[in-house]
Amino acid sequence: MCGIVGYVGSNEATDFLLEGLRRLEYRGYDSSGVVTIDEGELQITKTAGRVEELSKALKRSPAKGSTGVGHTRWATHGPATNENSHPHLGGDRILALVHNGVIENFREIKQRLVQHGCVFASDTDSEVIAHLLAIELEKKTEDTLNEIDPYAPLVAAVQNTLVQLSGTFGLAIVFRDWPETIVAARLGSPLVIGVGEGEHFIASDGSPLAGHTDKIVYLADHEIAIVTADAIRVVHRDQGDVGHDVKLLEIDSTEVELNEYPHYMLKEIFEQPEAIRNALRGRLDKDEATAVFGGLNLSAQQLQKVKRFVLTACGTSWHASLVGEYMIEALARIPVEVEYASELRYRNPPLDTSTLLFALTQSGETIDTLAALREMKRKGHPTMAICNVVGSTIAREADGGIYLHAGPEVGVASTKAFTAQCVVMSLLALYFGRLHHLSYEDGLRIIADLEALPEKVERALETSNHVRQIASKYANCNNFLYLGRQYNFPAALEGALKLKEISYIHAEGYPAAEMKHGPIALVDEKTPSVFIVPRGAVYQKVIANLEEIKARGGPVIAVVDEGDHQVADLADDIIEVPKVADFLQPIVASIPLQFLAYYIALERGCDVDKPRNLAKSVTVE
Repeated sequence: MCGIVGYVGSNEATDFLLEGLRRLEYRGYDSSGVVTIDEGELQITKTAGRVEELSKALKRSPAKGSTGVGHTRWATHGPATNENSHPHLGGDRILALVHNGVIENFREIKQRLVQHGCVFASDTDSEVIAHLLAIELEKKTEDTLNEIDPYAPLVAAVQNTLVQLSGTFGLAIVFRDWPETIVAARLGSPLVIGVGEGEHFIASDGSPLAGHTDKIVYLADHEIAIVTADAIRVVHRDQGDVGHDVKLLEIDSTEVELNEYPHYMLKEIFEQPEAIRNALRGRLDKDEATAVFGGLNLSAQQLQKVKRFVLTACGTSWHASLVGEYMIEALARIPVEVEYASELRYRNPPLDTSTLLFALTQSGETIDTLAALREMKRKGHPTMAICNVVGSTIAREADGGIYLHAGPEVGVASTKAFTAQCVVMSLLALYFGRLHHLSYEDGLRIIADLEALPEKVERALETSNHVRQIASKYANCNNFLYLGRQYNFPAALEGALKLKEISYIHAEGYPAAEMKHGPIALVDEKTPSVFIVPRGAVYQKVIANLEEIKARGGPVIAVVDEGDHQVADLADDIIEVPKVADFLQPIVASIPLQFLAYYIALERGCDVDKPRNLAKSVTVE
């Protein structure tokens, strides 16, 4: 969950490192640091706090050098202090490294290193790697002085170090005696290499590379890369030297800039109509009244034999999976089970050969989701990925999948990825419905509903100013309930999560009818209930639940269809959204819920894009 950048070339390294760390700050922002090599010495600058603090420190004391690595941290071991910031030194300042991941056996290694005479300057698990590598490097330098390959000591020392580690790591390492070289290694934590002209870049994902290069190399697990300004050499743990494919980086630099928006979250909320259009583009077939996918890698005959779905995900993607469960069961009549990835990876559920797994993830790097997918693959089940990042680990390891094409999502609180995932779920429901019982006319009706969706979402965005007024009214409340039924129950969960994530208000989502089985005890005049109550099959039932709240003095905010006067007479505040088909209601209803969380967070003075204790891409267990 930390961000790593690296540069080797002819320019000043810190120019790219600082810019890259700012773009990666969504991955962690407890502290940050850089190391460069200048006149044969390692120059380290690191600070607790945001990257802006590091920038100020570098202005006071510039770090020169054309080779360097940087890091922005999400704390796992030890608090956010200068000492625990990366980079960490090894040996007599012979190397420095930055690390993303968790070393599970670091205590045992640290105890051994202390007995060896190593002195530790931090509480982190990462520092043990630096000391361990320094010891191995000193051994290998002596053993391989006569080697023709000048990088033999580095490769051997890194390999011997990595085999002693248990856990996950993405590593970028610089060496005093190899001042024009960076070594990168990964196991479970993503790393990519940007290919330039006379320069190379390293990063945790492609966003820092946009505007610098459009060529990218993805490192795989158990690979070590020796990177210089002019060359990349990749060594696999088991296979020795291996080739590397250069891919196209599909990110434009303008996509990761704020432009006129004050926050990435607000920018991404307003990008949702286009994100939905991109998710739909080329995937609707009116001639056959179905959906079209290019990457499932299974024939229609094979897919027709699927009798059960397992959808696995974490956080917001789990809520999108719940929406998908309702959609697929209603439109395709196929049983669906939604599993937390963190639980599925350690369970042994009975799954037969007709079960198909879909792993949902925005980043494609979520460690729990990746582990669950790998476990299902290990047991022989076909696995599919629904993710947003082209070339991500989950996208590459799944047997097939569907990209969201939502564009980069930088805000920690997911918005457009959620609605894009729900759209892809609706496409899957249409596709499998047409494989089974869904009629041609029903398929055309669903296609028409989907084609109209972007315009409906644009109209939902017009609620922004009205929701801002409502937010100011309730911003001082410290507890919220979010209530919906059927398709809108997952939307209630997602609305509550958004509020928790960025405003630090306690919020819970429930099926509206379940409220009377316990949560109603929380209702008082200072606890607003947010009802999602568009017209549909259970409309009157939800109104009855709403009246139960009103009878107990609880304030009610209701998200309703345009022109709904019945709820307007009952609720304290209403937010009108365009009417859509039942299965698309959670997509449209989520828009004002995102606004509500955003504006309440602003009212409370919270850092919307970098909420406390969170990071965007969760690559630690």
